[in-house]
Amino acid sequence: MLKPTKKYLPILLLLCLFALPVVAEAQNALPKISVQVDKSSDPQDLVPTLQIIFLLTILSLAPSILIMMTSFTRIIVVFHFLRQSLATQTVPSNQILVGLALFITFFIMKPVIDEINDNALQPYLNKQISQQEAIEKAQIPLRKFMLKQTREKDLKLFIDLRGGDKPKTANDISFATLIPAFIISELRTAFQIGFLLYLPMLIIDLIVGSVLLSMGMMMLPPVMIAMPFKLLLFVLVDGWYLMVESLVKGF
Repeated sequence: MLKPTKKYLPILLLLCLFALPVVAEAQNALPKISVQVDKSSDPQDLVPTLQIIFLLTILSLAPSILIMMTSFTRIIVVFHFLRQSLATQTVPSNQILVGLALFITFFIMKPVIDEINDNALQPYLNKQISQQEAIEKAQIPLRKFMLKQTREKDLKLFIDLRGGDKPKTANDISFATLIPAFIISELRTAFQIGFLLYLPMLIIDLIVGSVLLSMGMMMLPPVMIAMPFKLLLFVLVDGWYLMVESLVKGF
């Protein structure tokens, strides 16, 4: 085993010698990146720094903000209630439920996204409107969607909690007031749907538990026997079709 190694050792050394200039040239071609922190006596130098920090903060919070301002909240909560009512534990998995919820959210929000793209993004990219005008036009379809799904009671709650002058029109309602009202309205609707999902499954649990108790099989977990009947009922009524249809039409 040692002889082949000694035989090819000079060849390996020769290849290494030829490779050294190539490695050195590659290292010289790599870009040099450095981050420096210097002192400045000009107050205007602080503005770009604050803008960068603000932009990074917005980018880190953007997924959460967008999720809370779309139909994603209602859909994922309903999916969670469905899985719990079927007692299937981790089936479907969280990745599948989140992925399905995201695609359904994109399907529901497609008209809003198209309107924002046509009226705000494209004119701004074509330098037809300013950045401030693009932001104002982008808020219109999103505000309309959120107001349509928000209860007046929830909206009035946050308006009263905030105090100050009451908004005269829907356009006067700030997003700081509209977003939390929209979220609790979506949670209320999702919990109502979850309650309706639990009712038939609860009836199956009661029937199976009563049958097992009457047969004297008290040591057998009712959940183990009830789960196949739940799945059978859900498949027979085409549960996924009905639930997704009702969620999409609800918006």
